[in-house]
Amino acid sequence: MTTHTAPHILVIDDDPSIRDLVSEYLTDNEMRVSVGASGKDLFDAVDREAIDLVLLDLRLPGEDGMQLARQLRERATVPIVLLTGRNEEADRVMGLELGADDYVTKPFSPRELLARVRAVLRRYQVQATLPERDNTRRAFRFSGWELNLRTRRLTSPAGTTVDLSNGELSLLTALCSAPRRVLSRDQLLSMSRLHEAEVYDRTIDVQILRLRRKIEPDPARPVMIVTERGAGYQLVSDVETLY
Repeated sequence: MTTHTAPHILVIDDDPSIRDLVSEYLTDNEMRVSVGASGKDLFDAVDREAIDLVLLDLRLPGEDGMQLARQLRERATVPIVLLTGRNEEADRVMGLELGADDYVTKPFSPRELLARVRAVLRRYQVQATLPERDNTRRAFRFSGWELNLRTRRLTSPAGTTVDLSNGELSLLTALCSAPRRVLSRDQLLSMSRLHEAEVYDRTIDVQILRLRRKIEPDPARPVMIVTERGAGYQLVSDVETLY
């Protein structure tokens, strides 16, 4: 069974047998998989979800796969692996020039596909440590939770959506941006921009209390958002950042 923090792969292919094959194999290897058959499905999913990698068939009926790849690269830095025919070398070269990260030729071995997907994901995890990418963050994952910055949605480890106020969202984003670091109230006010609403440092305490009620198993004994007496708060969790 895959968890909500497993890599989320989006498969876009008009052939249901390929979608089923890829979905089943990747799911068996601890990945989450969403599927679609068109450009609309592609962009709806990317706008709605925090996708880790897109598997895109270049030969969708009535659509230009190259154009879809180009549009996707312009809109997001999500990794792209192309699915191409064995005799489409020109397409593969053009796809890579457009910014695709890799390609797999049909018919393909599921094991080879999995290896290529994992390799691309590893490359992006390394790149995610680069500071210049900070302004392109799409989501944070921590302790089984997922905070999608694009949709402003917090999802629990069980996959349920938890509503957040603007203040709670801003504060949780600030905490996720500096995991395992003690942040003072002044730092949290600045990082979350709550000061623009004419609030005071005690507002941080109120927002922390509300966040704990939503994400802590026992809000009275917090284990994720902890208080450092006299210093501030910290998110005690490893955080994965998606770009």
